[in-house]
Amino acid sequence: MIVPLSGSTRGLLRRLQEIRDAGNVPLVGDPRWPKSQREAMAALAAAACPPPDTAWATLTSGSSGFPRIVLRTASSWADSFAQVAQLLDADAQETVLLPAPPAASLTLFSLAHSLNGGPRPVFSARLRADAHCFHGTPQALRALLDAGLPSRLRAALVGGSYLDPSLRQRAESAGIQVIAYYGAAELSFVATDQGDGLRAFPGVELSIREEKLWVRSPYIASGYIGAAGPLRRDGDWATVGDRAELVDGRLRLLGRTDDAILSASATIVPEEVEATLRCVPGVRDAIVFGLPRARVGALVAAFVEIDGDGAPELRSAVFSRLAPTHRPRRWFVGQLPRTASGKPARAEAARRALAGEVPRFVL
Repeated sequence: MIVPLSGSTRGLLRRLQEIRDAGNVPLVGDPRWPKSQREAMAALAAAACPPPDTAWATLTSGSSGFPRIVLRTASSWADSFAQVAQLLDADAQETVLLPAPPAASLTLFSLAHSLNGGPRPVFSARLRADAHCFHGTPQALRALLDAGLPSRLRAALVGGSYLDPSLRQRAESAGIQVIAYYGAAELSFVATDQGDGLRAFPGVELSIREEKLWVRSPYIASGYIGAAGPLRRDGDWATVGDRAELVDGRLRLLGRTDDAILSASATIVPEEVEATLRCVPGVRDAIVFGLPRARVGALVAAFVEIDGDGAPELRSAVFSRLAPTHRPRRWFVGQLPRTASGKPARAEAARRALAGEVPRFVL
């Protein structure tokens, strides 16, 4: 049986352990969800008949649409605990700061790790000075640096979205060892980057088939409850549809195939344009998506989050670094919508732009 839980952090570890000890599967929700979403998730969980070896139920980030419930065995996470503890150089005597709510799969992973001898979780900003390590998104790491570092923090495990090299450098200059990683709710850890590019996480094999990344590892989820998701299997191998290439043993991500924008005769991968925009001074973050248009299919649009001083180099950077087909034709500015874990929410950004809820500007 899957037991839904409130996203409240008080007593959460104890409740997770009680549910697991009773042979049930915990599913942590987010109290910020609208009532309709909470009820839909609870109904889906109540009707589910998970496989008998299911130990955890997690949620996808929802960055491309409505979250899905992902089922996991105990070993699909536990087999990676030793490697994560080694990366963070942290054990049960130390603490890990978890900025994202417990509904985020990366936070729930760290809670499961804590129940199995990993570092103790710290949620409260008031207690962050006691944290020895960090597990969260780049956005959360930036906020932590802006607010002033915890005095004991020495390592940061950063995933969920692209890590700007300048943010890595800033953290490392403050004495933090930064371990960025690529993964997915369905695949768990796939590759880590300690400053010299993404390399396969211990126990993971990588393969590229027709530009798609396939993974063979002990960390892959069992499947979904309810609607199907992007996870596809071929024997022991699995993919969530991310495009990638392997160069000298390093993994280079090229974006999710289902996010590609078809504009006239060109195919534009949003992540490639986003990477260029994020490198422009004054641009804190960016989401690129397609706006439907007759005859051409879609126009490339960009939603950018800009520092208070603006981004005066944005226009020249766009024209000098992006091919004409890849230059955004519509621009929106404001605070980016994000998932519970802090990951940019592409589907919600497009919805707000189409609904006229965010201001446009002319580049």
